[in-house]
Amino acid sequence: MYAQKPLTAYKLPEKQWQETAQPQKNMNFGKCRDHTRRVESQTLSHLVRLRADILRSSHSEQQIREYYQTLYAAWGPQHWWPARARFEVIVGTYLTQNTSWNNVEAALRNLRGANVLSVHAIRKIPVAELERLIRPAGYFRQKAARLKTFVAFLDRQYGGSLSRMFHRPTEKLREELLQLNGVGPETADSILLYGGQREVFVVDAYARRLLARHGILPENTAYEEVRSLMERALSAATAILPSAVPMQPLPAHEPSPVSSLRRSPVAQIYNDGHGLIVAVGKRFCLKSKPHCDGCPLQKFLP
Repeated sequence: MYAQKPLTAYKLPEKQWQETAQPQKNMNFGKCRDHTRRVESQTLSHLVRLRADILRSSHSEQQIREYYQTLYAAWGPQHWWPARARFEVIVGTYLTQNTSWNNVEAALRNLRGANVLSVHAIRKIPVAELERLIRPAGYFRQKAARLKTFVAFLDRQYGGSLSRMFHRPTEKLREELLQLNGVGPETADSILLYGGQREVFVVDAYARRLLARHGILPENTAYEEVRSLMERALSAATAILPSAVPMQPLPAHEPSPVSSLRRSPVAQIYNDGHGLIVAVGKRFCLKSKPHCDGCPLQKFLP
């Protein structure tokens, strides 16, 4: 049997222990210091980017407010939505999908002439007859089915009452509308802004095109990002509402019972702002070839 050595026999001399441990200590300290420097550098870079984004966003918001003021001063209010009742607005938001407003007006004339431009009438009318009446708006089978779906939703959730529906909080109602077949963000927001007088900006192809050509946002920017920017910009415009009447007003429509409804100052600016952008898109900022000469916004082009 070998005699076991006491544990103390295996201890390194104090000096040798210090020499052995010191490099490891220094190495760990160096790693920690390098990591701290990397974190500090990343944090600084993030703050710099964040500040740049804030400044860029603030500048974009100011640009949009200037566009609004310029267009309003040039053309005045556009009197959207051109409708006699709120349900007509809702029908119009469905019919205007993938077609021109002239085609929508033809379909609305058919519905009005047949005396079926109401919740009750759309509920009762046979689908084939509804399809025939709205045929000028195109995609008439899809749109007829979607109008029936909306009325069924209104009956199920709100007892067929638009007043009860529009008493629903904006975000909750928006979520419900987006669950319906054929209702995307643009259609839902059109119903909310023009039918319910809610403070929701409508983003469409005209707005995307204008923002892209003026170097504010790429045309394929997500809908909610565009909407958020427009709402931040225009909600701050209430303090600088144009007061002067345009020398030569250029309204898109005559005032209607719906366009004349009472709404908050912010909702009115969203209403006028969207209508003015549509006017620019139809007259000057065309999809294939823009006609910039004569456009009130030409001076803002990059």
